Amino acid sequence: MTELVHKTIGQLLDETAQRFADREALVYPELGLRLTYREFRDRVRQAAKGLMRLGIQKGEHIAVWAPNVPEWVILQFASATIGAVLVTVNTNYRTSELAYLLEQSDSVALFLTNGFKRSDYVAMVEELCPELAAGTMPSTAGEAAVSAVRCGRLPKLRHVVLLDEPRRPGYLHWSDVVALGAEVSDAELDARAAQLSPDDVINMQYTSGTTGFPKGVMLTHVNIVNNARLVVAQMRLTHEDRLCIPVPFFHCFGCVMGTLGCVSVGATMVPLIAFDAQKVLEAVEKERCTALYGVPTMFIAELAHPDFGRYDLSSLRTGIMAGSPCPIEVMRQVVERMGCREITIAYGQTESSPVITQTSVDDPLERRVTTVGRPLPHTEVKIVDPQTGEPVPPGVPGELCTRGYLVMKGYYKMPEQTAQAIDAEGWLHTGDIAVMDEEGYVNITGRLKDMIIRGGENIYPREIEEFLYTHPKILDVQVVGVPDPVYGEQVMAFIRLKPGETMTEDEVRAYCEGKIAHYKIPKYVKFVDEYPMTASGKVQKYKLREMAIRELGLEAARDIETA
Repeated sequence: MTELVHKTIGQLLDETAQRFADREALVYPELGLRLTYREFRDRVRQAAKGLMRLGIQKGEHIAVWAPNVPEWVILQFASATIGAVLVTVNTNYRTSELAYLLEQSDSVALFLTNGFKRSDYVAMVEELCPELAAGTMPSTAGEAAVSAVRCGRLPKLRHVVLLDEPRRPGYLHWSDVVALGAEVSDAELDARAAQLSPDDVINMQYTSGTTGFPKGVMLTHVNIVNNARLVVAQMRLTHEDRLCIPVPFFHCFGCVMGTLGCVSVGATMVPLIAFDAQKVLEAVEKERCTALYGVPTMFIAELAHPDFGRYDLSSLRTGIMAGSPCPIEVMRQVVERMGCREITIAYGQTESSPVITQTSVDDPLERRVTTVGRPLPHTEVKIVDPQTGEPVPPGVPGELCTRGYLVMKGYYKMPEQTAQAIDAEGWLHTGDIAVMDEEGYVNITGRLKDMIIRGGENIYPREIEEFLYTHPKILDVQVVGVPDPVYGEQVMAFIRLKPGETMTEDEVRAYCEGKIAHYKIPKYVKFVDEYPMTASGKVQKYKLREMAIRELGLEAARDIETA
């Protein structure tokens, strides 16, 4: 059994770089970038010293808003080396979501690319901080380069750093930060690292509940170092493996199970900047990847690619499918057509660092396609009656709770919500309905919360409802998830209009465009006069979902979801 360790991320990287100095650590096929563990550690240390020169202190929060670029990985380990808390920003966020995250997290620096896909990050940042566009770009590293920005709306934000080209007036550039590292000695960096404790918070990711606004999940070195180690142990990943990582770094799937998992054993990280089915197939073939990560929709796209048969995927052995319910037939095809004989399924949530249960490479295929495995080592799990809190017998559904090293430190600046999630005995209440069999295998059957999972993205109805309430024509809105054969679920909004108002579905979607992430925009909209209610006046969302399934003819998609 893999034992728990009490180490910082920096210590983990140092040990791995010493053991596997000349083995490849980070490979980007699309950029032609190859770094050994020695080279990777050197770049991390240089960036860490640059962060220190910027004045980033132990415990301060710095946000990163970018796709899976190399600088993201280096920043992840550099920030951990100096004890700064990395706040990960969803690449699909829009202006209002970014503003909330930066303000609530007290971030003192923002690292970002110019944009991603259809999103112009610079334009959104300058909408929040028009002072940036009026600034001047430092010409050389030094005092000018570390001068702080001033943003009236975000007074704690001191630095905004572009990770890619082109440079822009008023912004620092990543190369400036790296160059500034020359002004800090190795001894100063080592002295900073010596001040850190493995129990310090080092990573913060935002997640929502069915009520209220997104919450910053505080994760420590101990939380994520150990979860990464235990997850890759289930796959028997070693320094001889090469892991293709097409899942986003801003999720735990990418930056804990992926990059940190590789570093924990000296495996090679092979990330893609953004998911593209053909690039995944090309990377696996070219780099002889032995492991592959993805949410079900990614594997579906890879298997359905018209040139799938042209690629040599014979190097594949293992990997993880997670993020949303994994269709049985897709799992079978991944095993049979992709040759990923030891693929595993993982289940968890951000608050649990993230993985609670996982199948093993030894589990029979039937177990790997019909369950989410058993609790990882050093992880307590119990299934309780949601009403009484008492444990239920095997085979009886209840709320899944977990306890151990993996439970988050809490929600940032939200003690009440933390107390609701973690009880007095240290049990994290997941809000998921699960069944555990006599042998300890878990099956997730539903959610106490109304969270929607679309293509691996967690969507929280209350957040969309709160936004739509701001439309002057809308009186009330209820958002539910409806089944979808490709994405698992889609967003549907049931809207009551104010008296005398009229509105179209397209009008609703147009109101959302550019203001909330595209995946949160309702695919389906239905205007209603009333909602099904309980005697106590609560809206019965499950009845809205059932009605939608009937009216939209989604019975087949629902059957796939519950198979």
